[in-house]
Amino acid sequence: MKDFYSKLRKNKSALVGGYLIIILVLIALIGPYLTSQAPDAVDYGVKLQGPSAEHWFGTDHHGRDIFTRVIHGLGITMGIGISATILGGIVGIFLGLISGYYGGKLDAIIMRMMDILLAFPGILLALALISILGANLRNVIFAVAIFAIPTFARIVRGSTLATKKLEYIDSMKALGASDTRIIFKHILPNILSPIIVQASLFIATAVLSASGLSFLGMGAQPPSPELGALLSDGRDFMWDAGHIALFPGLVIMLIVLAFNIFGDGLRDALDPKMKK
Repeated sequence: MKDFYSKLRKNKSALVGGYLIIILVLIALIGPYLTSQAPDAVDYGVKLQGPSAEHWFGTDHHGRDIFTRVIHGLGITMGIGISATILGGIVGIFLGLISGYYGGKLDAIIMRMMDILLAFPGILLALALISILGANLRNVIFAVAIFAIPTFARIVRGSTLATKKLEYIDSMKALGASDTRIIFKHILPNILSPIIVQASLFIATAVLSASGLSFLGMGAQPPSPELGALLSDGRDFMWDAGHIALFPGLVIMLIVLAFNIFGDGLRDALDPKMKK
């Protein structure tokens, strides 16, 4: 960890991204307990007010405090992105390991299935799935996870194909180790670097996709304070009360920017072939 941190520290933007992620996670975990108002508390007497000392981010068309709703929505949006990445990563890693290790017809079948999924734009595939399953946060996570699977599977398959040819794998086979032990004990730990990098980068994609689905009315439903839903609330007031959409949009931008630059830094730190 000390060696990894020293490499990561050389990339200043990645370090900023990492610290920003930590700050955002802390706000998402602690922030809701520090706000004095409920995210769905309605007060029509103060509706569409701009930022002030009492309402830092202003109020929306129902008089709800936007700062409170953004704080609560931050945890929901990041939770969707992280959950979808974990779910899609687990399935994709398993399929990639099996495909790369055994090869042959099994490899061909799995990779053709991944090619079919990759043939559809991710957001369109998610829209189709949610149209079938129904619009709610659980189905958003499932839909976003589906188009994460082929990316993880192809990355893991390529790394597995390279790793299984190494001499220590042949030694394990000669010693009588089972395929399961070789795959999960010896191959998987040695290909974690590209998996971690891809996961950190895909979280940003998942956050954008989840927010986009909620903006279109296919994700979080009112009165949920999910950031994409907050953007959707503000689209009818862009000229009269632009702050309703401004602050949720800025937070989404910060989340995506933080994970993207942190993922780039991880790639530089974890890939021994990368040169300064």
